[in-house]
Amino acid sequence: MNSLLQFDFIVNKETNTVNVTREFAANLDLVWEAWTNPEILDQWWAPKPYRNQTKSMDFREGGMWLYAMISPENEIHWCKNDYHKIIHQSMFSGLDAFCDENGTVNTEMPRTVWTNVFTEKENTTLVNITARYDQLSDLEKVIEMGFQQGFTMALENLDQYLEAQFRLRKQKKSDIKARVTTYLNFPGNTEEAFLFYKSVFKSDFINGIQRFEDIPADAGHPPVADAIKKMVLHVELPILGGHILMGTDAPKEMGFTLTSGNNMHICLEPETREEAKRLFDELSAGGQVSMPLADMFFGAYFGEFKDQFGINWMINHQKI
Repeated sequence: MNSLLQFDFIVNKETNTVNVTREFAANLDLVWEAWTNPEILDQWWAPKPYRNQTKSMDFREGGMWLYAMISPENEIHWCKNDYHKIIHQSMFSGLDAFCDENGTVNTEMPRTVWTNVFTEKENTTLVNITARYDQLSDLEKVIEMGFQQGFTMALENLDQYLEAQFRLRKQKKSDIKARVTTYLNFPGNTEEAFLFYKSVFKSDFINGIQRFEDIPADAGHPPVADAIKKMVLHVELPILGGHILMGTDAPKEMGFTLTSGNNMHICLEPETREEAKRLFDELSAGGQVSMPLADMFFGAYFGEFKDQFGINWMINHQKI
């Protein structure tokens, strides 16, 4: 986490609450989407080395999110969140519980009433989180179970995910000439794949291979796990007709869950902001938007979606 961003974690035993104030270096659209889209939640919600896997999510008042936290040994802990109140891009609340795979509540474990309030600032978004418990013994039990450490790590996962995905994209173009690229995600074998493509197309990498260990220490991010330091953060390879393949590793250690179909995007980089919006609006019609088109903290007008035919797209207008 950037040390200049606000982060407060306060346990109040008089009111049986935990109050967390957390600032993110991203706009409200992006942060709200990260908290309410199951595909993105699965990539950061679980503290490492656990991973998160959503079984179902119905994000509406009266709806439910049913998910599992899975250990490296494949030990599964099921949880659910029953949504109570939702005000779009402002707040949502719900009742969380440990449960089984069908959502049947484990009555021997504490339940948490979550209230999350989102406030957009000039260049950041502030999330005020309140976790409330019925009695002091419940609060003390979750603290003893490592709630503070685990939740802190989960929030840092979100920081690191955003940085790993977007940090280098703005460094690869020296002008605003439009181009189309293909962005590939791998579970840890990006280098092997791109060395293979390099041999086939007899071309060379643009600016070499960037690795997770290259994320600068002064960026304020949590240390990168040793197991993934040598993995690929970003690589670009020209293939035919000026087309560029881009790639990154998306290892399970960072909370990613890759499946065939969600590991490739067509990335469009139009010359103008207006063209970016037109392409986004027309291509996403009838599809599913996972990241609304918006100005991002990494310097681009960016959005992601799956079109009506199930094809994944990125729109990225980079300011030069």
